[in-house]
Amino acid sequence: MRPMSRFEKKFGKYAIPNLSTVLIACYAAGYIMQLLNGNLLYFLTLNPYEILHGQVWRLVSWVLVPPSMGNIFTTLIMLYFYWSIGTTLERTWGTYRYNVYIFSGMLFTVLGSFIAMGVSYLFFKDAWLLSSGLGLEKEIFRVGSIYFSTYYINMSIFLAFAATFPDVQVLLMFLIPIKVKWLGIVDAVILGFELIGSKGNIWSNGLLTIDFNLFLRIAILSSLLNFIVFFFTSRKRIIRSPKQMKRQYEYRREVHRSMAVTKHKCAICGRTDESDPELEFRFCSKCNGNYEYCQEHLFSHKHVL
Repeated sequence: MRPMSRFEKKFGKYAIPNLSTVLIACYAAGYIMQLLNGNLLYFLTLNPYEILHGQVWRLVSWVLVPPSMGNIFTTLIMLYFYWSIGTTLERTWGTYRYNVYIFSGMLFTVLGSFIAMGVSYLFFKDAWLLSSGLGLEKEIFRVGSIYFSTYYINMSIFLAFAATFPDVQVLLMFLIPIKVKWLGIVDAVILGFELIGSKGNIWSNGLLTIDFNLFLRIAILSSLLNFIVFFFTSRKRIIRSPKQMKRQYEYRREVHRSMAVTKHKCAICGRTDESDPELEFRFCSKCNGNYEYCQEHLFSHKHVL
């Protein structure tokens, strides 16, 4: 059993068990709302402009906004996949560590959205003054808030799984077996390209031009900061292959067996109350020492003097 940190001893009791199930339930609720009324989700996004204007529920409600939506089949597959890898991580890391990882990612995302708002005012000061005069400021932040979503939270879960279990195989397109570490590397490359080389996401109405790449880059960095911090501070403790996990499990089982104390053991035949529960055992009062015998040898053994 790994040692508990000081913070885990103090706050571990508040950790939410089966957190992946809770997240998937939130996504499922978001999918249902999107099917019933897609416009409803715009009132749930992580929009710092609206939060500062009284819509404080957005600090939490953005977790209900699902990362993406396809047909019902792909949606169910996606929900099951993230539930599966999240549950595996929780079992491996422990409930407390998994809670810290997920909630730190959410906290960094919220902070990132406000940082994006402040930085955008700083870099596009003239544009914001013009947008305020045109009444476009609210719409710009509505679009910018889309980048701060659960998509990158899910990406951080997948990257953590790929880092912890690099040799686990998954079926790409349900046909091609591939180690999850390669998928993690591909995702990391794509994120790196979006972070450094993305040149799209520019909006203009002829008078005003806004580069939404700023929102995108801050969203990526803030949402994945938990993975960066957690990986480089805990990689020696969390990265284990399935073979290592199996060996560790077998080792713990053998240690448990070796440490098990038998209550009764016959000094003649060696049988115990575990191997033969039906036997009765007694100590011999005539033997010099604590010698115990089963019912078959209690009266037939040679006394130890």
